[in-house]
Amino acid sequence: MKSFRQILIGGLGMLLVLCSLAGCKQETAPSAQQESQAVAKEVVNDPLVAWQPAFDPKSAEYTYILSNVDHPAIEGIAVGYHIRDKVWQRSGGRLYVDFRPMGQLGGEKDVIKKLKLGAVQGMLCSSVAAVNVADKLGVVNLPFVVGSFDKLETFRSTPELFDDFRQAAVARGILAVDFTGYGTYGWATKEPVRTLEEARRVNFRVAQAPVNIDTYKAWGLKFTVMPWPDVPQALQTGVVTGLDHTPIVCSITKKFNYAKNFTRIDYAQGLYIHLLNKRWLDGLPTDLQDILLRTIEEESAKARALTRDQQERELVAAQGRGVQVLELAPVDRQKLIELSQPVYDSWAERVGPEYLKRVRSTLADQ
Repeated sequence: MKSFRQILIGGLGMLLVLCSLAGCKQETAPSAQQESQAVAKEVVNDPLVAWQPAFDPKSAEYTYILSNVDHPAIEGIAVGYHIRDKVWQRSGGRLYVDFRPMGQLGGEKDVIKKLKLGAVQGMLCSSVAAVNVADKLGVVNLPFVVGSFDKLETFRSTPELFDDFRQAAVARGILAVDFTGYGTYGWATKEPVRTLEEARRVNFRVAQAPVNIDTYKAWGLKFTVMPWPDVPQALQTGVVTGLDHTPIVCSITKKFNYAKNFTRIDYAQGLYIHLLNKRWLDGLPTDLQDILLRTIEEESAKARALTRDQQERELVAAQGRGVQVLELAPVDRQKLIELSQPVYDSWAERVGPEYLKRVRSTLADQ
């Protein structure tokens, strides 16, 4: 006589056969095809897959590691890949620009340390973080000094202004060889803001940067200093009700999903300053130095022009998604300029009184 165990096993076996014949659904491991499709989907979703080089960089004699924390969907970041490809072509494959965006090498403060040591040779550093390298680099973030695209180009094309900026961190072994950008700063807010009175009801998120903090103190506006990764939840929950940033960044990073109004202030330009380890540069053959610096200059100029266009495109796209684009009342914008005087006074010593005066007077009529 069969044991109960044998009967049970036999019954289960028969049940499986019947289920199979009847088309019963069974939970199975994914097939090789399904796994391939899943991997393909991940690759398609990889934001950097479209930027892979069309050449093998292993044969390069020299490698220039260039870091950034942001996304190449921003024209001022995509420049890193354009520099990579042009330098490779011009150098005949001798110099490879290994561009690492999206924080692959760490946050900006960490990368600045690596840059000073030479572990990283270059960095597209945000202008708000650049004051950690040299105070003079903060001149571009002072309110209403280099606020418009036209003022930015005048600043870059005037040797009396840009040469001092370029050499600001040379004592620390770093050159500020050029810059690109991510647009002009304004206010993304949950409620419409057209006047200073309305702005005083907003709690603005402000970057962890001394110029920005000093500016909002001088303006008398409520603000919260907050790391960028915390912003989405803070906007959703109402911890902050406004964001001090540019339309390009607010649109691409979907901050307009939570703040459906943007007030154009154009009080400062968001820049990516191309910092380069001077000792490493001096160690390159002269012809490669020339190729690298010339390419950075050319591609940065192109990127700045593209940034101007991208800002307008993103504003139009945001409006198509229901974002209201506003202008601050002229009288209130003038009031912000007047309220900024303590910022100019306190930063004059850090930037250099004569230099700041020269920059402001040169750009005053732009």
